[in-house]
Amino acid sequence: MKTLLFGGRIVDPSQHIDRDADLLIEDGKISAILEPGTAIADAEQIDVTGKVVVPGLIDIHVHLREPGFEYKEDIESGTRAAAAGGFTRVCCMPNTNPAIDTAATVRFILERTEQVGVAHVHPIGAATRAMQGDQLTEMAELKSAGAIAISDDAFPLQSAETTRRAMEYCAMLNLPLLTHNEDKALTQKGAMNEGYTATLLGIPGMPRVAEDIAVARNIMLAKLTGCHLHLLHISTAGTVELLRRAKAEGIKVTGEACQHHWALTDEACMKFQTDAKMNPPLRTQEDCEAIKQGLQDGTIDCIVTDHAPHAEYEKEVEFDAAPFGILGLETSFPITYTTLVKTGVLTLSEAIAKMTSEPAKILSLPEGAGTLCPGAIADVAVLDLDTIWTIDRNTVQSKSKNTPFHGTEVQGRAVFTVVAGRVIRL
Repeated sequence: MKTLLFGGRIVDPSQHIDRDADLLIEDGKISAILEPGTAIADAEQIDVTGKVVVPGLIDIHVHLREPGFEYKEDIESGTRAAAAGGFTRVCCMPNTNPAIDTAATVRFILERTEQVGVAHVHPIGAATRAMQGDQLTEMAELKSAGAIAISDDAFPLQSAETTRRAMEYCAMLNLPLLTHNEDKALTQKGAMNEGYTATLLGIPGMPRVAEDIAVARNIMLAKLTGCHLHLLHISTAGTVELLRRAKAEGIKVTGEACQHHWALTDEACMKFQTDAKMNPPLRTQEDCEAIKQGLQDGTIDCIVTDHAPHAEYEKEVEFDAAPFGILGLETSFPITYTTLVKTGVLTLSEAIAKMTSEPAKILSLPEGAGTLCPGAIADVAVLDLDTIWTIDRNTVQSKSKNTPFHGTEVQGRAVFTVVAGRVIRL
């Protein structure tokens, strides 16, 4: 079967391509990038005139909630949200119930994806049993079953000894260790960034230094062990600078940033808006600017969502009692395009690289991920850069509605995706 996307502009940072061209897909793979107007017999013709054709977006930090919390999200709804946002691959975090701490759970997720998924899903295995921070998991078995990285994400490792041992095993197995960086002795009972806004609201704060201290420790341990350390959801200026120095020293460390950590400040929590409550919390304008600079100069390698759905009733409580987390898959590209590309922080090609080829490199995703190179799996996103629209929590594909961007006017959105040659329109 052949499909021809014609009339569009192809942007593929992995091949340094940014030009008008047609894209031919055949039998689920990229066949060729053709000059505009090339006649192809027996191909389904899809007109993408005025649109931008890019590799399918990749998000390496997503919470799909299955198994155990399907009332918030599941693999079907989560991958539908991904496809609606232009994502063709997502990597799911292990804080499920049970946690992704056994080979059986990894296999379950892959099997469920085959049954109901509309995007590729790559499981991330837990570092410790039940994510309790003490007994290490059988990481070799997790990898053999299909886990592509290790993390205790929402339950950050507090013991330096345990972290070191986890890194040693990860280094031996060539698995990245993804760390949520937080010294919980400094953040206990905290619900938002420590600062002026928290003081006004009377809410216990979470100081920025709690992240910076954990980052510094983890970087030192990565240097000791040779492990590939990946810093999850960077939120402070201090972390950006620590990452910059570590890279200059040649330490094997990468980092990511989420849309909310450069587009919003802790002032979004005013009026006790629980949809703006996440961990790490929204910080200050100084931190936002540092993250933008880190993205611009290459210190921060990729853009992720930390898509973390919660049921409406869970967020409709007092701020202190509400769970951390917001939606991200369906707002990531428009927020990125509006706040980074339109403002000149990144070029379109740079932004697409941070959402395709760069995350694919970080987690060594299957060959052909994040590229439109002939022979690659045909994962494609078609984007409309001109449309101006307003984000509406009531129209999302996710089961949950917890987005602080509700009512925000943005520019740019995904029109449809192609996943392994299959056209997905939602």
